[in-house]
Amino acid sequence: MKNSTPPVESLTPRQIVAELDKYIVGQSRAKRAVAIALRNRYRRQLLPLELRDEVMPKNILMIGPTGVGKTEIARRLAMLVRAPFIKIEATKFTEVGYVGRDVDSMVRDLVNIAVRMVEQEKMEEVRKKAEARAHDRLAKQLLDSERTGTKRKKRSSSMTPLEAMLQILGQADDNEEEMIEPTSSKTAADRRRRKRELLDQIRSGQRDQEMIEIEVEETLPPFVQVFSPQGIEEMGIDMEMLPPFGGRSRSVRTVTIAEAREIYTQQEARKMIDRSAVVRESIQRVEQTGIIFLDEIDKIAGARSSVGPDVSREGVQRDLLPIIEGSTVATKYGPVRTDHILFIAAGAFHISKPSDLIPELQGRLPIRVELEPLGSEDFRRILTEPENALTKQYQHLMATEGVEVVFTDDAIDEIARIAHEVNTRTENIGARRLHTVMERLMEDLSFEAPDHKGEQVVIDADYVRTKLADIVRDTDLSRYIL
Repeated sequence: MKNSTPPVESLTPRQIVAELDKYIVGQSRAKRAVAIALRNRYRRQLLPLELRDEVMPKNILMIGPTGVGKTEIARRLAMLVRAPFIKIEATKFTEVGYVGRDVDSMVRDLVNIAVRMVEQEKMEEVRKKAEARAHDRLAKQLLDSERTGTKRKKRSSSMTPLEAMLQILGQADDNEEEMIEPTSSKTAADRRRRKRELLDQIRSGQRDQEMIEIEVEETLPPFVQVFSPQGIEEMGIDMEMLPPFGGRSRSVRTVTIAEAREIYTQQEARKMIDRSAVVRESIQRVEQTGIIFLDEIDKIAGARSSVGPDVSREGVQRDLLPIIEGSTVATKYGPVRTDHILFIAAGAFHISKPSDLIPELQGRLPIRVELEPLGSEDFRRILTEPENALTKQYQHLMATEGVEVVFTDDAIDEIARIAHEVNTRTENIGARRLHTVMERLMEDLSFEAPDHKGEQVVIDADYVRTKLADIVRDTDLSRYIL
């Protein structure tokens, strides 16, 4: 399915913020910083070549407590921009020499994402031609199956015992069938006419639900582990040349004609695209427009622990530094330069501070945005304004059981107040508190919904207070449950 969002080059910073506003409440500074960074990616592409390489990306550091929208901004950004994008947590990495992922792997993962993305785009471009070829393949297959069935009936009475034995053993060649029944001009004309009829039926969808046997080519993953400095994902072996270890396998599947049409379309589209061109464009996109969202960066800030065999957090930062500064990473598709990849780092910084990061890394994250904690009014807007608001989600879920749920304005106010109060008295987990409060509120109704089919349930402030009264009164209980 095509993305309905306009391409990023046609989005102004104001429009980018408007797109993010559909799903994220508040945090205008963070949205503006991201929007400017995205627009600068496009502006840089319009510069003369000699100046283009001099303009370095202004990497961003988002600072704010958990649940205020840092990850959600990144997630929605991934859906919005048509550029290679990956979100990865800094805690996945360890200092070189320890068990864990090396920092280069995030660039390799980004390249893999770019290759899949470009491949899908190229396949979409040739889809119409690929569909025509798929229709032709299906028509030929249906025609051959009809002719084979007819010929077997005709030949069953005239075959010699030897011919019958060869057919049973599967040694009779299709060409022999052609020799036994020579194709006359009339037969060829009938074949063309029948093929046109089958093509019309396939295009119109008349035979979509019929079952058909097709041969599917499947790529078998290799089961060989090779340990190297680049990691297992960088095995440069062509496994198709080693049948015992992997390669392509053909299997027969019984599917509907509609499914077969899609499978054949994908196969034909892959044959039509230039794989080397896909790889070249993917690397170019990663180098010029790639975005890496590095979450939980505060977990690798601060001094090394003096207790136990702790992996040096400063060591991980120093491993990250050359990637963010700009270096060349070896991938299975070729070398990739990281000079112009945009890095967006984020962290709560409850215990550590941004200043605890090594100075060199701080210097590579020049744009700092502090996200604001959420209050009762923010919670109220989160419950009602976004297109994916929790209240709307629960209404749609209950509608599947035939139950109409109505949230009154005072109920929304009460839910927001309780969520804010629990956050204040216990751990502040931001908007994620709304998920726990709403699930607790809707627990009984969700359980009993099948018994209330066709009914309307009105959730008002009294209903909210009744369901959540014990949680709000008992701090210890709220810590345990919420």
